[in-house]
Amino acid sequence: MKLLQGKVALITGASRGIGKAIAVKFASEGADVAFSDLNRDDNMEATEKELNAMGIKAKGYASNAASFSDSEKLAEEIIADFGRIDILVNNAGITRDNLLLRMTEQDWDAVLTVNLKSVFNLTKAIQRYMIKQKGGSIINMSSVVGVNGNAGQSNYSASKAGMIGFTKSIAQELGSRGVRCNAIAPGFIETEMTHKLPDNVREEWIKTIPLRRSGKPDDVADVATFLASEYSSYVTGQVISVCGGMST
Repeated sequence: MKLLQGKVALITGASRGIGKAIAVKFASEGADVAFSDLNRDDNMEATEKELNAMGIKAKGYASNAASFSDSEKLAEEIIADFGRIDILVNNAGITRDNLLLRMTEQDWDAVLTVNLKSVFNLTKAIQRYMIKQKGGSIINMSSVVGVNGNAGQSNYSASKAGMIGFTKSIAQELGSRGVRCNAIAPGFIETEMTHKLPDNVREEWIKTIPLRRSGKPDDVADVATFLASEYSSYVTGQVISVCGGMST
């Protein structure tokens, strides 16, 4: 029996990177997958095709997670197409790194809107369906930067720390309805973003990690699968760091 057989997952920002790794892992465990990104581009088309080839139902949706109305519409479309939503992974996010001295109001607002307001938008949109089903798992993609902070990322850190507070609050609000809410705090994970860093910067980062290696998107996807499955049925309101010990 696959861990997520019969479940429907919604994953935001899943056309590439960590979001895609989660989508592929969920599909391999039998879940049908709805996923969203800002535009229906070649990456979305390729991801949709790859997931459907795994023998599950998958569909990509062009939707702005930072828009309340888009999020409401997305939830309604997925219910119409799939019939239910059992798992929500709030993964959409951006960075606009700079020292506070040089950070613009636009850079602050953009990061808080995409990273944090989107979590409110999608959780608000899907909670009524999960409450009606008397069950569900919400997984919010935070960061070790939200736990520890990081110079030059005050906007990103604030958004990811806010996500942790939101996670703990929603866990308390929805626990009695059978809905769980947890957060994952990834560390230095190999993605398109980290591949753009110079080799010497990457090497210095890795020296600070107790396990002495960077993480892979699959490392995060494995933890997301645990939180989505019944193996974590008594886990809610928690933050699990997937960072090789960076935040120890």
